Amino acid sequence: MWLVALLVMSIVFIVLATTKLKMHPFLALLLTAFGFGILSGMPLKDVVDSVNKGFGGTIGYIGIVILAGAIIGAFLEKSGGAYRLATSILKLTGQRQVPLAMGFMGYVVSIPVFCDSAFVLLAPLMRALASKAGITLASAAVALSLGLYATHTMVPPTPGPVAAAGILGADLGLVIIWGMGVGLVSMIAGWLFAVLVASRVYISPDAGKKTDAESAAAPVVSAQEDGPSVTRSLLPIFLPIILIVTRSIGELPSKPFGEAGAFTEVMGFLGQPVVALLIGVGLAMTLPKRFDKEMLSMTGWVGEAIVGAATIIIITGAGGAFGKVLQNSGIANVIGGALSDANLGIWLPFLIAAGIKTAQGSSTVAIITTAGLLAPLLATLGLDSDTHRALVVIAIGAGAMVVSHANDSYFWVVTQFSGMDVKTGYKLQTLGTLVQGSVAALAVYLVSIMVL
Repeated sequence: MWLVALLVMSIVFIVLATTKLKMHPFLALLLTAFGFGILSGMPLKDVVDSVNKGFGGTIGYIGIVILAGAIIGAFLEKSGGAYRLATSILKLTGQRQVPLAMGFMGYVVSIPVFCDSAFVLLAPLMRALASKAGITLASAAVALSLGLYATHTMVPPTPGPVAAAGILGADLGLVIIWGMGVGLVSMIAGWLFAVLVASRVYISPDAGKKTDAESAAAPVVSAQEDGPSVTRSLLPIFLPIILIVTRSIGELPSKPFGEAGAFTEVMGFLGQPVVALLIGVGLAMTLPKRFDKEMLSMTGWVGEAIVGAATIIIITGAGGAFGKVLQNSGIANVIGGALSDANLGIWLPFLIAAGIKTAQGSSTVAIITTAGLLAPLLATLGLDSDTHRALVVIAIGAGAMVVSHANDSYFWVVTQFSGMDVKTGYKLQTLGTLVQGSVAALAVYLVSIMVL
């Protein structure tokens, strides 16, 4: 019971430290890892070894992947490729279906680009379409916001799902396959919420216009005419995904590509997440109309992307350290036995992630912390097959949507750029993320029933 109580206190400390004390999540997770190890009675040497191995092992698996994904996103955003993708999706859906168009834009663009910056990037287009269609800005904004969230929390190479896959030892290809499927379901749920609920709240398309952040993004948006083609913009995103998924298919027990051979060996190499994402980086560097070597410098696009990704990497490493301490403390057998009796199954990761997300605001921190908590418990809970691990990552991502409110920076981005007051933000953005995350969790549960 002491280990269980200590785990509860650890979670409470992480939440309070990151919210009330404004402590950096890296420091909060690292202090918690040492504190839990020492107070649980582990030998002091084992505590240090667990922290070092957990931190280094996790970063060694996903560090380069996160960096590569950030670089792809930076080039896609700054070259105008993300904007070009958005306008192309609009042509497919038609201007009369503005919320649907915005939802699909979010679903595609947020795979490599952080949802905060993606919302800022697409805000002028969102406003223009709402004005032209004569609809309330609320429905377009909510559809875009929830569409961005769908892939941001569940589809690699977004850092959160990549980090969770690394901590839980999940196959990245399977996470992509199930994440895109469940993400599509949740995006549709977000679109329906926008049409049925947000459309009843009128917000002028001019609301929240020309904020400082949007003005800063204007040069990127205005470059759409010089931006890369749709095909070139899609390649850095989807070629790595295709390579990773192909490798995962080739490694299925049925061995569809054969036990051995040149093709199997080559795909096994190219489909490694590190190699696939680096290929994506190479393709992304072809997107700017005029390539400047300064883009590769410490102060250029690559430098900016690496600085932004560094925070995610160190938080992920600290989450891995905490998870390794938990694993070596023996808490898995204690909690696993109790939770297996509760028969929560795939709902457990969703509920834990939702609790942490709601309490402290960051989806990425919620994903990483939950993955660290669950890593030592998967075998005891019967969730340790390849498919189970992938679905656990998706369930955690679903929980990390629930809910976006005042302690979440994304909440303020959405409300600021769509002219919502706080009350309206809670009614639309917060309730919308609750609906979307719950639908995603239900989809994961139904998938687990069908395939496991």
